[in-house]
Amino acid sequence: MPVRFGYGIKTKGRQPSVMAHLKKSIVEVKAEENCLAHALIIAIAKVDNDAIHTAYRKGRKIRPVVHTLLQETGIDLATGGGIHELNRFQEHFRDYKIVVYQGLGCADIMFEVQIDSSKHLSLLYDDDERHYHVIINLTGAMA
Repeated sequence: MPVRFGYGIKTKGRQPSVMAHLKKSIVEVKAEENCLAHALIIAIAKVDNDAIHTAYRKGRKIRPVVHTLLQETGIDLATGGGIHELNRFQEHFRDYKIVVYQGLGCADIMFEVQIDSSKHLSLLYDDDERHYHVIINLTGAMA
């Protein structure tokens, strides 16, 4: 079977956790707990072109920032992050628009609030593993 060196990777019908491994435009969040907070912090660092973004992607230096965020907002992610927690994070991050996808299609939007902001935080939710990942480049992820 010929190998095409990564071109033409098919993602339709695959689980989001598998797509996070295959696509360079999706950052796999390595945290076992508080993955929603981890994903939001990674996405914000990327949108703001923060130099520490690379360290956050690799799971370094991010735990104290997540802990501070959860203390400031009073959000408890012990039972996971659902729509209620997303609404509370959206209220906290008013300068950003949080959009959560269940798949990589335009119709697969799970959460979106109508906020006029040029800074979009795109997340990918894996329903099977109940885990969030960060979409760095939405066009590249959906291609």
